[in-house]
Amino acid sequence: MEPRGQSETHLVCLYFRVLTWIAQLSVYIFCFIVNLTECVPEKPKRSTLNQLTRTLLRKYDCGVRPVHNWTSSTTVYIDLILQSVLDVDGKTQSITTSIWYRQIWRDEFLVWDPEDFDGITELSLSSDAIWVPDIIVTEFVEEGKSPPIPYVYVNSSGSVRNYRPIQAVLACSLEMYAFPFDKQNCSLTFRSWLHSVKEIDLALWRSAEAIAGDKREFMNDGEWELLSVPSQYWQIRQDDADYAQIQFNLLIRRRPLLYVVGLLIPSIFLMLVDVVSFYLPLNSGTRIAFKISILLGYTVFRVNLTDELPATALRTPLIGVFFVVCMAMLMLSLIKSILVVKLLHHSEKEVKQMSLSACLLDRYGSADRSAVSGTAQISDTFLSLEEDLLSLNDVPDPPSGLEWLLQELVSLRMAFSQEDSESSAQAEWLSLCLRLDRLLFRFYLLVLAVYTGTLLLLWARWSFT
Repeated sequence: MEPRGQSETHLVCLYFRVLTWIAQLSVYIFCFIVNLTECVPEKPKRSTLNQLTRTLLRKYDCGVRPVHNWTSSTTVYIDLILQSVLDVDGKTQSITTSIWYRQIWRDEFLVWDPEDFDGITELSLSSDAIWVPDIIVTEFVEEGKSPPIPYVYVNSSGSVRNYRPIQAVLACSLEMYAFPFDKQNCSLTFRSWLHSVKEIDLALWRSAEAIAGDKREFMNDGEWELLSVPSQYWQIRQDDADYAQIQFNLLIRRRPLLYVVGLLIPSIFLMLVDVVSFYLPLNSGTRIAFKISILLGYTVFRVNLTDELPATALRTPLIGVFFVVCMAMLMLSLIKSILVVKLLHHSEKEVKQMSLSACLLDRYGSADRSAVSGTAQISDTFLSLEEDLLSLNDVPDPPSGLEWLLQELVSLRMAFSQEDSESSAQAEWLSLCLRLDRLLFRFYLLVLAVYTGTLLLLWARWSFT
């Protein structure tokens, strides 16, 4: 047997060892609990946001105008920024624009104290969950591909901001007469569809001067140039009630360089070629063929550019009149050349039978008449000589050698004189036709100059006003 003292010592050691294990186990358990507590996340701030949203919308009715006193009106502030002009259709009298539209109003039911909700001063809410004013644009034909923005921003004072981009197709009275130097004035009129001014009033968020001169967001490298966006507010009387309206006028101007280079300059070049063709020789036979080629080329040019011209059912654009008159001038030039060539190949006797040609001969044919009288005197002399020769034939004796030689010389002289008289008549007739050609050419230039000057004055006035 072990001594009693040793057994007690063994028990005491065992006891202390168990206590040590228990202490270590307690430490491990404590550390595990501490680590587990640290791993649990804190209460997120989003829960405060959700609580604020539930608090605001718990008893909210989106069908009721958000005022405590029903006699007070809700003022809706409107702002507009034009971004681009996408299309102008003269046939349907419509314009497609891209605008940035902003609405601001105060909702008296969406007010809270930021200190009660962890300092939250604003939040986003669904636009379907709150009251939204029924503001429309009266010129809307259709709403284009506008991206949906389903949220609005609300701050702690109850101010609601509804910002959204709009691609709108608007009805507009387009004036295309001055194309391509035209200016357009299209309006966007905002108003409440049902509420009178006692319930919903409208106002500008910025000053009218700031809106009119705001071109920061406008895409200024396209076909259209933004001049200004003036705005005005007024009230209209309808069904014994006053309705508030705000109208924005979009003043835009077309940049004409593309159409001047592609339409006007080629047409002017063809007209210049036609004018130069008058210097071709009248009796060469190539002038008429050349002018017909110019007319055909101009017709093909005009047909290929039909899609470039605006289509309108009210008034024909001035550039359309320009093309028609240019074609008429080419036709007139061709007819003039045909007339002169026809006169050139007529004989003098045939021309004198025509009244117009007889007038021209009376005016310009004095030299020709003097030449004809001189020819007649020579012919009389030759006739007397011929009678003398014929009298010689009555002599029964055959002519001698000297007489025969004299008779042959007289015949040759008569032939040469007749040929010279015919050549002189042809030269005089050609000179008369050339004078007529120059006269008609000057008249053609006068008409062309008056027409061109009128067009340039009109287009210059529209370009610099």
